[in-house]
Amino acid sequence: MFAVSAVAAAIAVIAWTNATRTAAPPDSTPDLSALAGGAPGRSAPAPDFTVPTVDGGTFSLAEHLATDGRPVFLNLWATWCPPCRAEMPLIDEAAAAHPEVRFLGVAVRDDHGAVEDFVAEIAVGYDIAIDDGDQVWNAYPVLGMPGTFVIDGDGRIVASHIGILVPETIEQLIGGLTDT
Repeated sequence: MFAVSAVAAAIAVIAWTNATRTAAPPDSTPDLSALAGGAPGRSAPAPDFTVPTVDGGTFSLAEHLATDGRPVFLNLWATWCPPCRAEMPLIDEAAAAHPEVRFLGVAVRDDHGAVEDFVAEIAVGYDIAIDDGDQVWNAYPVLGMPGTFVIDGDGRIVASHIGILVPETIEQLIGGLTDT
């Protein structure tokens, strides 16, 4: 367990160091999916969750799939994670370009006030929620941040990516929706 923690810490330091050198994400990024830990894998049923959104609403995966049916682009992030912060404008652009997909950012293991302040500052157009009680974190545990899961309209995980996203990676993940 110590070795896994040490590797995760080293990766986090490297990611933070790289993210603080530049305001924009790099042109390409490694897929650190091996850091998915105990997170559900491709073709697995997506664990259900219900979280409060920063705009005062709630998001329930099961309810969304039953009533809306659009695939979900689930991004786990935190205000203390520089790569998470850096990728949010790119996710926002993708959300605007792909209304056929529901984009949801869930702040995990974070302070409510810090999340609300950052969301007000960055003003993204997709929904942002806060993981009260570690419900999402426990259902989608990752050993590195950020973590992204793409869930099809049938509630199955069709793609995942651990690490910072760039536009090409986002498009590849969304493109996986047609491969199911």
